[in-house]
Amino acid sequence: MAERDPETLKREMTGWRRDLHANPEFGFEEKRTAAFVAAKLREFGLDDVTEGVGGTGVVGTLKRGSGNRAVALRADLDALRISEQSAAPYRSGNPGIMHACGHDGHTAMLLGAAKLLAEEGGFDGTVRFIFQPAEEWGRGALAMLADGLMQRFPFDEIFGLHNMPGLPIGHFETRAGPIMSAEDNFEIVLRGLGGHAARPHSGNETLVAACALVTNLQTIVSRRLSPADISVVSVTELITDGTRNALPGLARILGDARSFRPEVSAGIERQMRIIAEGTAAAYNVAAEVKYSREFVPLHNDAELVDAAFAAAKDVFEPGNIAIAREPMTASEDFARFLDHVPGCFVFLGNGEASAPLHNPAYDFNDEGLLFGANFHVAIARRRLGI
Repeated sequence: MAERDPETLKREMTGWRRDLHANPEFGFEEKRTAAFVAAKLREFGLDDVTEGVGGTGVVGTLKRGSGNRAVALRADLDALRISEQSAAPYRSGNPGIMHACGHDGHTAMLLGAAKLLAEEGGFDGTVRFIFQPAEEWGRGALAMLADGLMQRFPFDEIFGLHNMPGLPIGHFETRAGPIMSAEDNFEIVLRGLGGHAARPHSGNETLVAACALVTNLQTIVSRRLSPADISVVSVTELITDGTRNALPGLARILGDARSFRPEVSAGIERQMRIIAEGTAAAYNVAAEVKYSREFVPLHNDAELVDAAFAAAKDVFEPGNIAIAREPMTASEDFARFLDHVPGCFVFLGNGEASAPLHNPAYDFNDEGLLFGANFHVAIARRRLGI
């Protein structure tokens, strides 16, 4: 079969992407998105399309030849609870929800790859197209795995990608070993005795203690952990029950921590509890620490990184392919699949002028769609060579 005109496919993917962008859905609520994906996969003639995997996930299967190996390609479906600030005609039609991370683009890329591979083949074995829900809050991969993903749709290895603002269009990066961090969430509750703002000595208010604790938490990374370990502790919210003329008796401090090794995560939690209890004691209030682990670190398999670089050479200009200089302290639910099979996660440029991820002004750059689709295709063909 003659190869498809790339501009025709680009226009199709752009239409899909903008439709998805205009109709964003939060994690485990992606019913329209999943139905859109499933309909396209069936239209392309895949051998099997299964909906409802892990709630709202979709898995497409395409087989060619007699090979017994299977490779999985993964995209994410969900949007964020962010109000879009855009004048684009395809801006979000769902108030308070937008595709601020480019999952609309990731989905369109994988759909494009499914269409190309279904039409042109060029591989021997099985390709699993995994469209995962609820990546943003770290539950979608676990839900698909709990729903029997590996047993119902077995595969030997998995590849995923993410767009990267600041990296030029047509550029590719990845690295072996740690590439994205774990994410831990914490909440520290301080309880004391609030009272009149004019009489602080008559109670044990919590706001000054909370401010001291926010500052003290910064010493975990700077003074309690090895400088050789990359880690971040960020306080993101400070909430009290005070008002203009009333001192609070309750304060809540929330935030997250990032790291690349379980030992570092454990050290952050341990030091946080020591500092919270000590600071609370100094201000004569009580402290309660809640600490949870939401995302695990993402470690790329070295052999599959080599395979990804080889596939990238089929798609990108040689000078636009690079080893990522350092791991990112953002987190990615893709890491959960790597507890079961080896995998590789890569970054593709979204343009130097792109707004940051999770920003109300962010938009996926449609000029990157063909690069992503063609990379997926190159991986499938190289890993399932005829």
